[in-house]
Amino acid sequence: MPALQFHNLTLGYDRHPAVHHLNGAVETGALVAVVGPNGAGKSTLFKGITGVLKPLSGSIERDGREARDIAYLPQVPDIDRTFPIDVYDMVAMGLWRTKGLFGGIGIKDQRIIEAAIATVGLTGFEERAIGTLSGGQMQRMLFARVLVQDARVIVLDEPFTAIDERTAADLLNLVQRWHSEKRTVIAALHNIDLVKANFPKTLLLAREPVAWGATPEVLTAENLAKARHMCEAFDERATACAVPEMA
Repeated sequence: MPALQFHNLTLGYDRHPAVHHLNGAVETGALVAVVGPNGAGKSTLFKGITGVLKPLSGSIERDGREARDIAYLPQVPDIDRTFPIDVYDMVAMGLWRTKGLFGGIGIKDQRIIEAAIATVGLTGFEERAIGTLSGGQMQRMLFARVLVQDARVIVLDEPFTAIDERTAADLLNLVQRWHSEKRTVIAALHNIDLVKANFPKTLLLAREPVAWGATPEVLTAENLAKARHMCEAFDERATACAVPEMA
């Protein structure tokens, strides 16, 4: 059974769609990039997958999992860096699915947290406030939290944006590791070359799907131009049942 299935899915805000009539499936163990222009609905789709946003119409099947069983790495700007929490406790929040919000952390859990922090290269940063971290360090910390969560489905929203090349390479190695472990990984990305080199499957989104399948067949110049045009032509006032018209 696929890890995720979308059935005529429409997601949006105040009855205005941001993702429109999406059908398709993400196979278990797949490594999938979601690509599209700014405003294409990538983050909205991820919020739907993780249960943050309820569908306006249609549905999402999660292979019997609850939305909370999916690990979600949001965009860094969505994180409140002023919140008074240190790196160790932020990473430990990855255990909430099994421990609950107020569950105790035992010796085994401590080892898991410490191992995750070491894996992303942040040993020695445990007591640092998250507001003092650089962009790359912040992203490493968020990847450590995903490691601790140990989920079978992982959703990453722009995981390589505004970080240095070394950090991007290290974190991409983690993504490849998850793929080798047969976890399902879906990532929103804007670097087309990175997608072509590392992601076998791609969904090209422009409020509605433009193409979905093998990456070389999806990321053609024609499809990318079509996606840009569809986003530019989309009526922001459209209702959830409306299909955008091409000019």
